[in-house]
Amino acid sequence: MNHQPTTLEADGIWLQFGERKILQSVYVRIQAGQITGLLGRNGCGKSCLLKSIMGLMPVETRSVRVDGHYVEKPYQQPGLIRYLPQHPFVPPSLTIRTAFEWYGVDMNELFGEYPTLEKLKNRRMSQLSGGEKRLAEMLLILKSDSAFVLLDEPFSQLMPVQIEQLQATIRQEARRKGILVSDHRYRSVLDLSDTVYFLNAGGRTIRLADPMQNLRDMGYIA
Repeated sequence: MNHQPTTLEADGIWLQFGERKILQSVYVRIQAGQITGLLGRNGCGKSCLLKSIMGLMPVETRSVRVDGHYVEKPYQQPGLIRYLPQHPFVPPSLTIRTAFEWYGVDMNELFGEYPTLEKLKNRRMSQLSGGEKRLAEMLLILKSDSAFVLLDEPFSQLMPVQIEQLQATIRQEARRKGILVSDHRYRSVLDLSDTVYFLNAGGRTIRLADPMQNLRDMGYIA
């Protein structure tokens, strides 16, 4: 890419299964130098939205623009976007070291902050616990070269101390990237985010002006 993109916008996404509308009136903006939060109840379509933005899910209609220019399949554009799905994605036979090499990430720079990574570097992904796997894959996606990052339930299976460390890494990476975080740990999302969207059961995104109060008013939190 000739320059580092600064803005990714997604709207006009329409997705339905049978009669059920999953996404129908969506607008999300991800800005370099900022963290965008996405919240919503289980099953409301947050993962579908992230896959749609990537171009990984067939939808009826969809518009994803980077700096105002339409992009049909963002995942095919080198250096544009990385996506952390909820499920493990690195082949189980790969060692952590090989996976980091594949993604062009120097894992030696992470050993000081994440010492467990150094102990596990020669293990295959299949030999890791769920939490160890999640940590490694999170760092792969966060640290690899891309303008935008989408994180789907990044904190699942992690210990509180690891979540704190990763929040610091997310903030650090957000100095030069646009990052979207979706997680059921809403306090972690609110702590990180400059802008927060709520995806309701009707498939519409609402930008929250006062996130805590808005979430209480909608009954999402007590």
